[in-house]
Amino acid sequence: MEKKKIKLSSETDKKTTFAKHNGQRGRGAGQVLVTEHKQRMPPPETIFCAQQIKIPPELPDILKQFTKAAIRTQPYDVLQWAAAYFSALSKGEPLPVKERLEIPLATEKTDAALTLGFLKVLHKQLSPKGVVNVAELKERWKHLCLPEEQLEAILQLDDFGEEVEWMKVLALGCSVLGGSLLSSMKHACEILTKDPDGGAARVPFETFSFLYSYLASIDGEIPEEETEAFLCGIKEQADQQSGMVLLRNFLTQPSAVF
Repeated sequence: MEKKKIKLSSETDKKTTFAKHNGQRGRGAGQVLVTEHKQRMPPPETIFCAQQIKIPPELPDILKQFTKAAIRTQPYDVLQWAAAYFSALSKGEPLPVKERLEIPLATEKTDAALTLGFLKVLHKQLSPKGVVNVAELKERWKHLCLPEEQLEAILQLDDFGEEVEWMKVLALGCSVLGGSLLSSMKHACEILTKDPDGGAARVPFETFSFLYSYLASIDGEIPEEETEAFLCGIKEQADQQSGMVLLRNFLTQPSAVF
């Protein structure tokens, strides 16, 4: 028997055996070529078992809280909002998250726009500063995926510079949400109060007076004496309520603007 080995490549070893067939030698018609291939198999993909995968213990809760926050807030751009969320979380800052899910009325638009919930978020983030740089205000506004043109329209209602007094911006934001001065004040009280949702929405008379007087001056059509007369009546009631103004104190009486 005659044997011959031929190395074809580094990947394949090929052994060829020439055998006699029907008693004949050589490379005749009866010759049988027997070939064996020994190929080097690629290494199998790395397979991990459950014991090898280590999940950070805090990860499940972080993702759970993030998911709940996204559902409550309903951001128009989830990725943009998520970047702001985790940035605030890592810095220990107030999160851009609504306190609860807002269900829009049938007559309201469902696209990105300022809502009472978003205004509450901004108040939580910016009220501790008192005076806010406009650039920071725009950045916070963008984090909530709110339209920039809406903020520009609000800032044009007063003669603001590079810095703004947050309480004035809050009042103007409430005026955008409310169709009248009193409804604007209702929104402001609901944001500023420490009472639970659906409660009396009490706020200090000084705060109420400041916001009401400011919005009345922005309106420009309300005589100053009417504003003073209205606030005088509110103060009489507030004095009997530990200096606090309740919604029912002004929603049930006439005002200069409805």
